[in-house]
Amino acid sequence: MKNKYPIQFSIIVPVYNRPQETEELLASLLQQTYHDFEVIIVEDGSSVLSEKVVRNYMDKLTIKYFYKENSGPGQSRNYGMQRASGNYFIILDSDVVVPKDYLQIVYNRLQNHFVDAFGGPDAAMDDFTPIQKAINYAMTSFFTTGGIRGKNESMEKFHPRSFNMGISKEVFDKTKGFSKLRFGEDIDFSIRIMVEGFTTALFTDAYVYHKRRNSLKQFFKQVYNSGIARINLFKRHPKSLKMVHFFPALFTIGLLVGIFSFLFISKWLLLPFLLYFIILFLDANKQYKAPKIALQSAFMSFVMLVGYGLGFIKAFYKRIILKELEFSSFEKTFYE
Repeated sequence: MKNKYPIQFSIIVPVYNRPQETEELLASLLQQTYHDFEVIIVEDGSSVLSEKVVRNYMDKLTIKYFYKENSGPGQSRNYGMQRASGNYFIILDSDVVVPKDYLQIVYNRLQNHFVDAFGGPDAAMDDFTPIQKAINYAMTSFFTTGGIRGKNESMEKFHPRSFNMGISKEVFDKTKGFSKLRFGEDIDFSIRIMVEGFTTALFTDAYVYHKRRNSLKQFFKQVYNSGIARINLFKRHPKSLKMVHFFPALFTIGLLVGIFSFLFISKWLLLPFLLYFIILFLDANKQYKAPKIALQSAFMSFVMLVGYGLGFIKAFYKRIILKELEFSSFEKTFYE
């Protein structure tokens, strides 16, 4: 379907203690080949502000800067969209860098085949640190849960993710935006977009460079919370939980059984996990052509699966078996 009205982009970016990454994002937006857009920066109760960085770009880009009390990324995106002047909102995380033709690609796609909401993939830049490249591999590889997220435009129902997504103002007005979930809020939003009958699509060529977390501890916490979020999403949207979402939990249980068996019974149960590690290593080495990064990539893939699996198992026990409520079960984890 051709677009029926002129598109005016508003780019919405929630920020929390990330002035350096905000600088890198704004620098990449300054290089865009498509120029008709505004940027909305929402400081979500940060103690380390990005205001000075933003002010350095106010004579180069059309920018609005807001500071608000901390409420999480979803509510901060809503805050920004409520104050935007455009009719199509591009939602980016503060830790992304956009290629110079990103907005032109999105504009062309929407002009030729308009959709109410879209999502795009992510990639690693050459100058990313080894651990950032390893985490990117773990999150995007076909051999990990990256295969679950999908890279096929023909998918019947694609769920845009908030690090790189776009929605029309009509979508926001109808759905009221993101819920108060601190994790999994983008999937919850995508499900509600579809329930309302809006169209979604994956724009495979509208990718961003996503820096993600830069330490093992931060990455583990992120994927652990994502595992919890999957069960919370199930409680809100029962049809959203698929068999494939159980894979990290089954992987985690199997790995623990394999380690126990290796220590006390037999070494053979760990063999499938060793073979899987080798497959990940070889695939990552093919991508990066760097054995050290490939080794880190295989390790981070295991960290991702185990972290997600442990969070999933904990949430399954508390929310489904004990029947605890979302807020009371994870008040410290999500809402503190």
